[in-house]
Amino acid sequence: MPSLSSHLACPACRLPLNSSGDVLKCAACSQNFPILNGIPRFVPKENYAESFGLQWNRFASTQIDSKVGTNRSESRFSDETLWNKESLNGKLVLDAGCGSGRFSEIALKFGASLIAVDYSSAVEAAQKNLSGTDKLIVQGDLASLPISNETFNYIYCIGVLQHTSEPARIVSELLRCLKVGGEITLTFYENSSWHVLWYSKYLVRPLTKRLPKALLLKVIEKTSPLWFPLTSFLFSLPGNLSRGFRFLIPIANYVEYKYTNPKIARDEAILDTFDMLSPSYDKPIKKSEIQSWILESGITMQALSVKQIHGTMRFKRVS
Repeated sequence: MPSLSSHLACPACRLPLNSSGDVLKCAACSQNFPILNGIPRFVPKENYAESFGLQWNRFASTQIDSKVGTNRSESRFSDETLWNKESLNGKLVLDAGCGSGRFSEIALKFGASLIAVDYSSAVEAAQKNLSGTDKLIVQGDLASLPISNETFNYIYCIGVLQHTSEPARIVSELLRCLKVGGEITLTFYENSSWHVLWYSKYLVRPLTKRLPKALLLKVIEKTSPLWFPLTSFLFSLPGNLSRGFRFLIPIANYVEYKYTNPKIARDEAILDTFDMLSPSYDKPIKKSEIQSWILESGITMQALSVKQIHGTMRFKRVS
């Protein structure tokens, strides 16, 4: 079986790359791409995804099932993709926006051969978190993937599109890399109603996204002894009271989940609160927008059934 690196291509001209020590070279356009810590790098070290690199390296294992003793990531992956071991075993899969490898771990557990791509330095955390040899971690731009055409049997992009500057271009790129007959799952913050953009985080983000990332994270961490127990109480109230407080308070605290210890619960609350408030981009997407981007790509896709109604779309490439 060819090595996973054989599927890499120059993001500019799409031609294969030649390996020369710790550098990948494109003979056609003379571009060189370094391999650092075993990870091919196709983007500048500093980029708009700085906050994600910071959060996933600081909380590298917080949402990794094998590290925290849960199956939440596996359950979410299965519910959103509707794929299982029978689907992915022996298949070539792309994790588009892998972060620290939360869902990559599940794809590998299901027997996939995996290429995991992220724009940020979170690839460092993914490299440490993921065991096994049938994987390749790549730091690259989803809007200009360093991947050959029609490479993957399965592609998933979970919770990423709304945090990017060019979601339409990313969708087109993902479809380009999908084989005919292959399946793709996209999940995203859905702009499903007029009140979505009135959610409290969108009212404070004009300020918080401009703060130095390290400072914002420090403030969230230092104040967590106050807001964590308060929101644990308010978010546990019944029915509309809980929903109302979650809408009004820009804090992520998952009181509905069972944690093995309080520290993990608070770490995830800090992580996802930072994830809400820090990214340069956070724009909810309408399903009609996804459909229009697919039409514009010129690639024929067949819609597939979904289990999760909100913010999940699945397709099969027909031609």
